[in-house]
Amino acid sequence: MAKAGPASVEFRNVSMRYGAVTAVDNVNFTIKAGELVTLLGPSGCGKTTTLRMIAGLEIASEGQILIGGKDVTKLSAADRDVSMVFQSYALFPHMTVLENAAYGPTVKGLSKADAARMALEKLELVGLKGFEGRYPSELSGGQQQRVAVARALVLEPQVLLFDEPLSNLDAKLRRRVREEIRELQQDLNLTVAYVTHDQEEALAVSDRIIVMSNARIAQQGAPRSLYEEPADAFVADFIGDANLVDVTVRKVAGGHADVSIGSVTVSLPARGLAPGPARVAIRPEALLIGEAGKPGALPGKIRKCAYLGNHLDIMVETEVGELFVVQYGAREMLEPGLPVTISFASSGLTLIPSA
Repeated sequence: MAKAGPASVEFRNVSMRYGAVTAVDNVNFTIKAGELVTLLGPSGCGKTTTLRMIAGLEIASEGQILIGGKDVTKLSAADRDVSMVFQSYALFPHMTVLENAAYGPTVKGLSKADAARMALEKLELVGLKGFEGRYPSELSGGQQQRVAVARALVLEPQVLLFDEPLSNLDAKLRRRVREEIRELQQDLNLTVAYVTHDQEEALAVSDRIIVMSNARIAQQGAPRSLYEEPADAFVADFIGDANLVDVTVRKVAGGHADVSIGSVTVSLPARGLAPGPARVAIRPEALLIGEAGKPGALPGKIRKCAYLGNHLDIMVETEVGELFVVQYGAREMLEPGLPVTISFASSGLTLIPSA
């Protein structure tokens, strides 16, 4: 069987309606061949429906879907060169690991020997050589996940889809398996669309992230640009934690703004804003706690402090509201009621463009 190679995926003005409910509303994006793009957003934002439309499990109400430049909008799942790894893994419990992995080629009518050869090759690729004779119930969650990936890869699809693939794994295993998926995607030059609601997972695996909110795309771009330059308050708060604070832009010159955060003034990239009221997103790690009475800093007092191993989560009451602060490294616990000051790091603050 000749390998087709990875293909691009393009959505042109795609909408999906179920009666009066619009699940996906006029969405446009492109996933380049060989790129891993994550659809990220809260439950019900339209990300899984978007993934199912790429797979052909849902047929778009409007718009065009292209895979490798070919219009597949009305094609069924069976007629698209796409494989999906489901959240539940959907392994057949009565089949061995080898039979599960060989299922696709067998259904396509390949001989048992050819199907087994293709399956063995992919099982070795995901580190399951020697597990061929086991049943899914004899495997750990991480191993079951890898069988599901091998089964999806066996027909060497043009596009590989992952629907919340790590949600059934514990936190430590999640980190390892997401690294494996990313490595596999890069080594094999696969086109991958990946759905998650976990922003840390999205930041870790993606070339680009498409953030969805209420059936639309809120913002798309490289992980770093979304974290450092969110388009709006929703993206700022959804990708990482953010303190959203009402501020005043005093003046704008040369692309920079003098911004009053309570009694403190900082200079920030203006991001197209004019003088007047505005909002700033402040990352918790960009807030620095100092001793009470420090000049040029916001006065405040500790409301609560929680120990989380490698960092402290601290809530501080200030004149601009309650601020969430993260302090890394072993530090003393701070008692509630303790007077402190808050100053700002040179990065981690961004003005939110007006809607």
